[in-house]
Amino acid sequence: MPNKSFNLDDILEAKKNKMEWTRSETLALAQQSCTFCFGLGLRPGRAGASTPCNCVFRAIFRACYERFRFCVSKEKQVSRVSLETNPGSQNRRSVWGLKDEEYIADFCLVSRRSLSLREHRIFRYHYLLGADWKLCCMKLNTDRGSFFHELYRIEQKLGKVFRELEPHALFPVDEYFNGSPKSEKPPVAVITPYPIEDGEQSAKAQAKLKNLMKFPIRKVA
Repeated sequence: MPNKSFNLDDILEAKKNKMEWTRSETLALAQQSCTFCFGLGLRPGRAGASTPCNCVFRAIFRACYERFRFCVSKEKQVSRVSLETNPGSQNRRSVWGLKDEEYIADFCLVSRRSLSLREHRIFRYHYLLGADWKLCCMKLNTDRGSFFHELYRIEQKLGKVFRELEPHALFPVDEYFNGSPKSEKPPVAVITPYPIEDGEQSAKAQAKLKNLMKFPIRKVA
């Protein structure tokens, strides 16, 4: 078996780009009756770090699944074409896209890549084809309790993936349809200091600066 070489720079870059979950984000998604996080969305993890609760991941998946069903059930003539930025290309800064169809494709493809064969089989039967738990248990030859436990694990796994996906996360849904990718950084304002020289020129510059800072208060009144 070949030995894998790990680059320290790659590991540090992965830790730097790793998403940091905050209570302000998980509080609204947490289940109030949860016995693990007590409705806060975060619970203590290893080395004193806080990790998101599984109820938060399930809430994220259900929000994405609800939008997926809305896009699928929408009439084809209602779909709209939107113009969006394309930061990865230097020639074409903007591209046209069908956001509803793209969301449907991303939802299905990301789920297929993130789940195992059995998990994706359950996902396809229950969430994509709409089979209830009785038909799924009969098809998968399993009992009701084991089936729902597997459903919870699927929702937790996909909820985490949908939120931490880069550069276009499937959640929050409004940012996917109306926002910008994570790779884009807001412009930084550059402040140029006023040049002040020594001696006589410094005194003139300070006097000029005082004149600039005077406001016509009496005229305004």
